[in-house]
Amino acid sequence: MKTCLVVDDSSVVRKVARKILENLKVVICEAENGQHALDQCQQAMPDAIILDYHMPGMGTVEFLSQLRGLGNGKRPFVVYCTTENDTADISRAIAAGADDYVIKPFDRDALRAKLVAGGLM
Repeated sequence: MKTCLVVDDSSVVRKVARKILENLKVVICEAENGQHALDQCQQAMPDAIILDYHMPGMGTVEFLSQLRGLGNGKRPFVVYCTTENDTADISRAIAAGADDYVIKPFDRDALRAKLVAGGLM
């Protein structure tokens, strides 16, 4: 089974993502901030990461830069989640290592489409 780390400071968003992904038969881990997510990735790299736009502490771009620099041979598919269709923010995330993006609030079909595009389903 594929694994996905959901990184969001909102427990509600993590709960919604968990429900969607579990229905898609994906094993879920959660992190409430970038540092916690990076620590989890160092222990066991997931197949995919759903990454919040704005997190406390370590920002999205910093997290992506550190994630892509881990060099453990595994490169998770990262879907950047934002509440705004701000092309500058999306471009920064993609340049830093995100593979795709989705606008919140996302639904099952939108999230599934991104994971299919990333070869995870």
